[in-house]
Parts: sequence; C-alpha cells; structure tokens
Amino acid sequence: MLSLVGLALALAMDALAVSLAQGAAGRMGVAEALKLALAFGAAQALMPLVGWGLGTAFAGWIESVDHWVAFLLLSALGLNMLRASREDTEADPELSGWHLFAAAIATSIDAAAAGITLPLLAVPVGLACAIIGAVTALLCFAGALGAHHVGRRFEGRAEIFGGLVLIALGVKILVEHLSA
Repeated sequence: MLSLVGLALALAMDALAVSLAQGAAGRMGVAEALKLALAFGAAQALMPLVGWGLGTAFAGWIESVDHWVAFLLLSALGLNMLRASREDTEADPELSGWHLFAAAIATSIDAAAAGITLPLLAVPVGLACAIIGAVTALLCFAGALGAHHVGRRFEGRAEIFGGLVLIALGVKILVEHLSA
C-alpha cells in the first residue's frame, strides 16, 4: 500500500503544478477548484486503467510517445496563457472545456505507462486507480485554492508565471524521458 501511495503522489505532481499555476493566475473559487481537481483526479484514475488494459504489448509504444504528447499539449497551453497575459482584456485565465481536458490528459499520460505495473503492487487494479485519482484530486484542490490566495497579490504577473510553469513542465517531461 505504501508503494501505491508513493506512486499516486509521484503521478499527481504534474497535475498539482498545473493546479498551482491556475490557482495563482485565476479567480479561483471553491467550485472552480473542485472542477479542476475532479478533472485531474478523473484523468489520473482512468489513465492507469487504460495502461493496465493495454498491457505490456504496447508498453514500448506508449513510453515512446507519452513525453512528446505531454510536451506539446503543455507547451501549447503555456503559450496560450502567455499570449493571454499580453491582452488588455479581463479574460478569465481559468482552464475550462477542451483546455481543461487537454491539460488533464497531458498531465496523466505517464500514468498510462505506470498502469502497466499495477499488477506488481499486489493491490486490486480498481482500488489502485481510485487511490491515484483521489490523491491527485485532493492535492489539486488544495493547490489551486492555496495558490489562488497567494496569486491575488501578484495578479499582473501570475498569468505569465503560470504559462512559463506549463512550458517548463512540458520541457521537463520531455528532457527526463529523452535522457532516460
């Protein structure tokens, strides 16, 4: 069980980073933080199940492209936030709709590859996926709300920071996988 919690925490870090950036950049209330947390939690719960279902036959292919997909999606979202930061409108920087879906998928692609290893944890796959999703949702909810309160002090630069964090996260994922 301790290995499962460690895995859940590790898989949640990318989603937490995006939640922190969104909380710092947006007008995040409890409802918005909950929506963000549920999207990331659901993606993190479902992707290991997808990975487990595909099995080891496709493990090499998943591992060969997951970093590129995450890099492209996170970089595009980050560039969009940077572009929006230069506009003089009162646009809401909150992730929603397809952007939220893309961010949730981008931050959970590595969970699909991790899903292949779930049988090694000697825990039922459904329980493992539920714990991974719950840990992610709780961390994202707390991170988005906490960062929102801190971010209000830095409103003008928070969106730039959030965009740079998303791009850096995409680059980090790409570099880690290419250098491994």
